[in-house]
Amino acid sequence: MMGTKERCFRSLPEDISLEELVPKDNFYRRLEQRLDLSFVREMVEDRYAPSGRPSIDPEVFFRLQLVMFHEGIRSERELMRVVSDRLCVRWYVGYDLLEPLPDHSSLTRIRDRFGLSVFREFFERIVEECVEAGLVWGEELYFDATKVDANASLDSIAPRFYVEEHLGELFAEQELLSPQQEVSAAAAEGWDESPVAELHELPSAEDETLVKSNAAKDDWISRNGRQRREQKGVWYRRKADFLASKTDPDSSPMKRRESKGSHLGYYDHYVVDGGKARIILNALVTPFEVTENQPMLDLLWRTSFRWKLHPRQLTGDTAYGTTENIAALELAGIRAYVPLTGAGKARPYFSKEEFTYDPERDLYQCPAGEILRPKTFTAAREHIVYKAEPGTCGSCPLKPQCTENKSGRQVLRHRDERYVDRVKGYRGTFAYEKALRKRRVWVEPQFAEAKDWHGLRRFRLRGSEKVNIEALLIAAGQNIKRLVAARDRGPHKLAQAAALRPPDPVSRYRSQLTGRRPFGSRTGRISTGCKAPTASVRVLWSSVRASPPLPTPGGGAATGPASPTARGAGRRPPTCRTPRASPAMKIPFLPPRVCRRARRGGRWEACQSCPSAAVGGDLPAPIARR
Repeated sequence: MMGTKERCFRSLPEDISLEELVPKDNFYRRLEQRLDLSFVREMVEDRYAPSGRPSIDPEVFFRLQLVMFHEGIRSERELMRVVSDRLCVRWYVGYDLLEPLPDHSSLTRIRDRFGLSVFREFFERIVEECVEAGLVWGEELYFDATKVDANASLDSIAPRFYVEEHLGELFAEQELLSPQQEVSAAAAEGWDESPVAELHELPSAEDETLVKSNAAKDDWISRNGRQRREQKGVWYRRKADFLASKTDPDSSPMKRRESKGSHLGYYDHYVVDGGKARIILNALVTPFEVTENQPMLDLLWRTSFRWKLHPRQLTGDTAYGTTENIAALELAGIRAYVPLTGAGKARPYFSKEEFTYDPERDLYQCPAGEILRPKTFTAAREHIVYKAEPGTCGSCPLKPQCTENKSGRQVLRHRDERYVDRVKGYRGTFAYEKALRKRRVWVEPQFAEAKDWHGLRRFRLRGSEKVNIEALLIAAGQNIKRLVAARDRGPHKLAQAAALRPPDPVSRYRSQLTGRRPFGSRTGRISTGCKAPTASVRVLWSSVRASPPLPTPGGGAATGPASPTARGAGRRPPTCRTPRASPAMKIPFLPPRVCRRARRGGRWEACQSCPSAAVGGDLPAPIARR
């Protein structure tokens, strides 16, 4: 018998809550359990007034941004429709079934109020969580950039001077008062500055000296990826200096390999860690006119300084292999694993690679055996010009294959090209070839994931600041996916995690020190490292040090590190091994100077080969084995 379903909807009982309707294995439950977003309130506290009507919770705003990322939604209006339809999303945001949701226009205003600095800080806090979870290695860094279409049409291009004048009229500021009007206004208000106040007056934004000094110190990250229009090329002029889009003035024309026409777009730069989790450590969006190699050093120094990293190698594609970048990396002790292209190989003449350079005598030898010596130095490009003696090239039988210049062939060498020669020596080595193979599967899949699933093929926002916000949210979402899927483990370097987030002196069992939960919540292994105990470890160890000292073989109490027993006096000191916590141990921490392999007869002894043994202090009482 065929059944018929009647559409009859009754009101829900009052004892049913939204918590019961969301499945236990839902993704947003895992996200809620793994990621705590309560830190955003103190992050944006200065953006709100101390009194007035309560606003939308900033934590709710960032939860909605994560929902937009995971669901692949490209508009706030569509986002609120999804939130109102899906129970799990409404539960994750924190709104009940009958509770009214925020308006979509409020999200746009909140984003504009926060600005790019808040979103960059949010991205960095997510990276901090990844560091504490042990997902960041820090020994290898991988750089790459991808093309992203701008939310503007090519038909909106106009001369740049017209676009800037048009935008200046739209967003014109109020006219400033003249000096006479300022004096009259101050006199009317009964206020005047004293001569002493003028002496101690701080420099303002109108100070030309201050403006020039600050402009000389900026970098690509502080400029939000914008091009410096005041810097003109010596040998060429940028096309974006003459043309601009009325819709998105910060974008610039770009060409794609599979497309014949041009588009307006940007470059999205990623700095990816070499660990298995492939955490994105930094992200920056620049106009397409900015080549990939230009912001590389700024991203590297920012990443290394912010996350306390000391990478031993950096890998990128051919675009990053400029002499300036290679010299800066090698001077910093970082190996530059970048492929190099030979200069002049596309020409029908001998390339520079076919000239042999002698570093001891500082000269080149051409394929015909003639000597090219340094003649001049061009300060604009920091190049040394090497030329043969006059008349040498004229009588050379290989001149048709070398040059057609009447004055002879010349070779240009950069002042720091010795570092490029060092990178050429890396070719063919196992580490070099492995790094280039690893880059193809480490960075490029990140861009493919962001473009196929999270809308990075085309920005939905406009302007340099807003597209950077969108890129940072996508990069933060990619890191959150790996954070949720990762196993619970501690950081690779405890000192790095402690430096990024100092421990709270009130709460002694915070996870910032160990990257793990306290022992009371979950049983697991932690690592304290075989190093001298820090101040936080000393605080946790204070209760243990009050225990009776370990008796020595002579019968007395030990006043310092215990000496080897008679049984192992002539042997090599035991190898250091990190102490591990177990349910049988009733102490929260073991001192780093005590080693597990040095335990004999149920007692703990100091490792004589460990430099931390010189710290001194009493050893803990014997601990019974399980």
